[in-house]
Amino acid sequence: MTLGLDRPIRVLVADDSELFRDLLARVVAGEPGFDVVAVAADGNAAAALARSLKPDVITMDLNMPDADGFSGIARIMAETPTPILVLTANREEAVGFRALSLGALDILEKPQATTDLDEYGRLLRSRLRLLAGVKVIRHMRGLRERAAAAPRVAGRADLVVIGASLGGPRALASLLRGLPRGFPAPIAIVQHIADGFTEGLASWLATEAHRDVHEARDGEALVPGRVVLAPTGRHLVAGEGFVRLSDAPPVATFKPSVTPLFLSAARAYGARACGVILTGMGRDGAEGLKAIKDAGGPTLAQDEATSAVFGMPRAAIELGAVDRVLPLDELSRALAELTR
Repeated sequence: MTLGLDRPIRVLVADDSELFRDLLARVVAGEPGFDVVAVAADGNAAAALARSLKPDVITMDLNMPDADGFSGIARIMAETPTPILVLTANREEAVGFRALSLGALDILEKPQATTDLDEYGRLLRSRLRLLAGVKVIRHMRGLRERAAAAPRVAGRADLVVIGASLGGPRALASLLRGLPRGFPAPIAIVQHIADGFTEGLASWLATEAHRDVHEARDGEALVPGRVVLAPTGRHLVAGEGFVRLSDAPPVATFKPSVTPLFLSAARAYGARACGVILTGMGRDGAEGLKAIKDAGGPTLAQDEATSAVFGMPRAAIELGAVDRVLPLDELSRALAELTR
């Protein structure tokens, strides 16, 4: 499968190991429709090649000498915005999510000595194919904040539920960081991410936002200000004052899916639930957000200008599920008003 009708998906591979660069190049080219246009041994080389070759997608190692993957991502996203898939040796380390805060779109574990390379190749190419079709936005430090109008407040929200996919970790970190100390409502999140990465994501978000963020535990209480994240392979659902983990089948291929969380919040909390849909591809969560709105709860969506991918917000907006569409830097203020 190709990106267009007449050419393959053009991939740039960045890794300091020549052996691993060669391995990745072979894996990527394991089926027609992919072309590894260049390889780079550090972040500066990757940025230069991205600028000159304009690849469709980049795989980026993080731990490289001279200029590491973080500096490479920062340069690429400022100079030549390109979809980037981060490859990390340890999916449980929070440090990999710093790369997503700089503008990389997704993260995947590197193959290990025992990895089935045929299976890994299919997964890797699937991710690259998906990312290559994303129009990414430029990321520069120091962008000025926009002034936000005070949102209309109909009633206090006692639970905030959030759904996100591609670009979500960065958006979640920004949103949680912007919430006031003593935020009075519990927060439950479903983030689409590669299997096994939710523990690292929770740890990274906790550090970035200076909040209690962890993988949800079956039956745990929803505590004001605490943030719980759906773990790999289980749906997260809300009851009155607690959460459950569900082994129900995937919803629209996703497990966890945003939809079960939103639907359960609408049932348990009604007008006291607030739903937020962030950047992501597809339409997961749209129907659940509509259920919250129909129950009288406020619903928010990230706007197109600040979304890495506007698919999920757009689907919810088109369904009539969204009360307010806001830039990322205004969502925290809106939530603070809604939970007063």
